[in-house]
Amino acid sequence: MLNKNSIFAANNCTREFGTGKKIVRAVDNTTFSIESGEIVSIVGGSGCGKSVLAKMMLGLYKPTDGTLLYNNAPVTNTKIHWREVQAVFQDPFSCFNQFFTIRSQLKDAFGILQEKPSHKEIEKRIDNALLAVNIKPHEISGKYPFELSGGQMQRMLLARIFILRPKVLIADEPTSMVDACVRANILDYLMKLKEELKMTIVFVTHDIGLAYYVSDRLFIMHNGRIVEQGTPDEVTLSPRSEHTVRLLEDIPEIHRAWIC
Repeated sequence: MLNKNSIFAANNCTREFGTGKKIVRAVDNTTFSIESGEIVSIVGGSGCGKSVLAKMMLGLYKPTDGTLLYNNAPVTNTKIHWREVQAVFQDPFSCFNQFFTIRSQLKDAFGILQEKPSHKEIEKRIDNALLAVNIKPHEISGKYPFELSGGQMQRMLLARIFILRPKVLIADEPTSMVDACVRANILDYLMKLKEELKMTIVFVTHDIGLAYYVSDRLFIMHNGRIVEQGTPDEVTLSPRSEHTVRLLEDIPEIHRAWIC
């Protein structure tokens, strides 16, 4: 059921690509709401539409039909929208220019803000953001993206989120390129972000086990539709959709404690 006070609310939301007989419906007549402060995971296999839905929430795609509202209004200005809604993606290297230093690009992130802080405040916020993701500022001094590991680059993306302090973070497969222990660290940083910035997090993943441990609610997607939604226990203990059952078959011990 939709709630007019939801931070995101979709009503029969559809997104199509192509024309004529080649139309592909990536998101199909989807209805949902996300409340402020929630962690919601959108879970599904490749091609289910979850990343397209995430990009719609970012304002990169507009609905072909139906509505998708942020704070009860459609997204009409992406620059303003991105002051409050930010993302981290699967490949952090694609989010940074390889020809500029990491620190210079973290400074550039302030350009999206309505009021740019002073130079002293910018330097302080960058240092604090780096420390928040367990990177000492001198460790990236003069360094370029290609000089860092994948795990370090993911932390640079999270540092940028600490800098911008958005209300919503959309995390699209942010741990898929790193090993298990780095994955656990990144998830810890995401939880730290949520607590310190009081953020809403939309976590996009194919891994229902990971989603189970970090989420307040799960949305299961298949062929562009949300086929099931509920709390992690509701969805995993009493699945109603065959697609949820298939996802669960890959992780038979989902309710055991997850330890790195």
